Amino acid sequence: MTFPVTLCVWRVPRRAVPPALVRMARDPQRLRATPGVRFAKMLGTGEGLAVRDADLTRYAALVVWDGPEAGTDLDATPTGRGWARIATASARLDLRLLKAKGNWSRREPFGEPGPEEDGPVLALTRARLKARKALTFWRAVPPVAAAVENAPGLLAHFGVGEAPIGWQGTVSVWRNAAYLARFAYRHPEHRAAITRTSTEKWYAEDLFARFAVLGVMGDRSVLGWSEGGHGRA
Repeated sequence: MTFPVTLCVWRVPRRAVPPALVRMARDPQRLRATPGVRFAKMLGTGEGLAVRDADLTRYAALVVWDGPEAGTDLDATPTGRGWARIATASARLDLRLLKAKGNWSRREPFGEPGPEEDGPVLALTRARLKARKALTFWRAVPPVAAAVENAPGLLAHFGVGEAPIGWQGTVSVWRNAAYLARFAYRHPEHRAAITRTSTEKWYAEDLFARFAVLGVMGDRSVLGWSEGGHGRA
């Protein structure tokens, strides 16, 4: 079965950063306990993967729902309403799984993949770093981060994390799957990183997933959206 997935992103003013951090500590358990929610993660965001790149005014939630009949509107839940009260802008992406490999918290959360189709796609990567491998990982990040900024077909890109250190990932949105594949498999910096991932064994757990973007609602600037094809958060 393919489960509906939503990614919600909120922008908060600097004065609301303290209550946002409180919500980040409190909301994961509340969100997972919400009826109809199969899997959920609250995520901090940043322009990149390094701690110095963290954006304390932007937060996200990734939610996998039991099915369309369960409802897929996070805004209608206590968690969503709480973030709406402190946010100045927000965006929501409705997603359908196309491909996934790996685990998240020892689970395969997204169900069975659906058929390929034309249109925008979202790539999600996340990993839990091995502490003894962290230094070599951080040294490998800058060339890939610089390359993705100017990748053709990129609409939006930002880092995500369940914790400031050791639990990192990325979200990127592309005009279509061909642009994503071109960057992932033909760009030399990214290909080198893929090779090093298998040889260096940086991760204790990792996951890659690709989704069809069924809709984007709200303020796309929260995502760092660029209709010109080069996204920057």
